Amino acid sequence: MLDVLTLGNAIVDVIAHTDDDFLVAEKLHKGSMNLIDEARAMDLYGRMGQATIMSGGAAANTAAGVAALGRRAGFIGKVRNDEAGALYRHDMRAVGIRFETPDATDGPATARSFILVTPDGERTMNTYLGACQNLTPADIDEDTVRSARVVYLEGYLWDPPQAKEAFRKAVAIAHAAGNKVSLTLSDSFCVDRYRDEFLELIRTGAVDILFANIHEVKALYQTADAETALAALRAEDTPHALLSVVTRSEAGSLVISRDRTRAVDAFAVDRIVDSTGAGDLFAGGFLAGLAHGLDEVGCARLGAMAAAEVISHMGARPQRNLLDMARENGILA
Repeated sequence: MLDVLTLGNAIVDVIAHTDDDFLVAEKLHKGSMNLIDEARAMDLYGRMGQATIMSGGAAANTAAGVAALGRRAGFIGKVRNDEAGALYRHDMRAVGIRFETPDATDGPATARSFILVTPDGERTMNTYLGACQNLTPADIDEDTVRSARVVYLEGYLWDPPQAKEAFRKAVAIAHAAGNKVSLTLSDSFCVDRYRDEFLELIRTGAVDILFANIHEVKALYQTADAETALAALRAEDTPHALLSVVTRSEAGSLVISRDRTRAVDAFAVDRIVDSTGAGDLFAGGFLAGLAHGLDEVGCARLGAMAAAEVISHMGARPQRNLLDMARENGILA
């Protein structure tokens, strides 16, 4: 049995510090996620400064957060049978994540995301999807999906067509088993590409728990006003009670259900070093909180704590013991 099974792009992160001038020179929109081809990936890698290489991917980071908080996590994603793929698989299993998706034996290399971090901690991602695009419905193991209390899907997975079908298959299996499905919108630019499809997922009841930051919610409803966007989200007429969790950086988060909205403070952090993975770890903390039996506000507090830990250092995986942190801060017993 799993508490949370995540589906997403299996990506090796290549992270380097840079400045705003470099982003301008490379024609990169600060804070965005850009899809690039292999040639652009190699060109950008050659221009980047000294880099740190580690396993990443949004849904995989969320699974790492769940596991770090003492709950059972699994991951479905595609790597190639190459050196980067072997490193990725080792890293996932080393932190206690169940990862059994077979390697691709041909086609493009294991995916990489070239992440540029500016002095304010903002990250700009440039992702070569590579083998991620080979994830197909055949990679969705029905027994594994049925065993998970929550299946968590990343919006980035909506880019490759076959992965999209894998996504839909997992939703159908999870709901048939009486389990919950969660979606993260992932990125404002991702929302711009698939707005109508994401709204359809919400309105048809394919999603039980929605994660988004305030910028993604504004993009979803095509408004520059946060309150207008939040009101539209509250007003969604879904077949069942949709739970939405909206993060707002230092302003904390909002837990929104049909009948009420609860505000939860951000967790204090001395300095933001790298915002990569903040939303992923927030979702991991929130879902781990559900598995621990916390109420929704407690879940949001746990998510805020996990996000605060990950932005205090380079990389999108926890470096401190999150269980100890949660106990020290009175979130978990």
